[in-house]
Amino acid sequence: MSGEALLFDSHCHLDDPRFDEDRERLIEGLPGEGIFACLTCASDMATSRQAIALAERWPFIYASAGIHPHEAGKASPQDMAELPVLLQQKKVVALGEIGLDFHYDFSPRDVQREVFLTQLEMARALDLPAIFHVREAHGEMLALLEARRGRLPGGVMHSYSGSTESTKQYLDLGFYISFSGTITFKNAEKVRRAAQAVPLDRLLIETDSPYLAPVPFRGRRNNPAHVRQVCEQLAALFGMAPEEMARITRDNARALFGV
Repeated sequence: MSGEALLFDSHCHLDDPRFDEDRERLIEGLPGEGIFACLTCASDMATSRQAIALAERWPFIYASAGIHPHEAGKASPQDMAELPVLLQQKKVVALGEIGLDFHYDFSPRDVQREVFLTQLEMARALDLPAIFHVREAHGEMLALLEARRGRLPGGVMHSYSGSTESTKQYLDLGFYISFSGTITFKNAEKVRRAAQAVPLDRLLIETDSPYLAPVPFRGRRNNPAHVRQVCEQLAALFGMAPEEMARITRDNARALFGV
């Protein structure tokens, strides 16, 4: 792939403490790595503010604000009142990440549902796309979304790991599907099959950095430049040049997030 800045990392966490020692240098170098833009995503009120601060400093960084299911149990009424204010900041282009995580259950499931649905309605009211985190909860997530068909915001299923059948259901509800470094893992055949079921105009790529570093960086700290490996894997699955997949996924991210 050429050095042209085509790659849009649609989900990373540049506020993460693992970037503390070299954050400035790393961010400054991203355009030279072919990165057109990054969306740095939040998980609670503190990281929402941090994401916004980063986006305000760097022209090619955008932010989301929202409360992750892991943090739902800590969300206060004051947080839920402040969140719409953060969501209206200039560089905020999405609400999230929000959703359900029944793998870790760090927050009680009934609280996860309540906080998720409150934010889902917030995204619709503010006309913002939502970034969905779903782990071992696709059945319930699809039921909740289906019950609200016609009253949903736009959005993306981030770091997708669901089945091909679930993929088709999310697509039918109007969502984009985003793939991370897991698509490069040897044991990720299910993820690759799901990716091939997504129309080209609904595909996004991401790193979820500092997590989920792709092959050949697996096990190390991930960073937005490694979205290139995700792009190359997707391009191979679709039988196209990486530059073309980079353009497609960049333009899809721009369309979804209004960038």
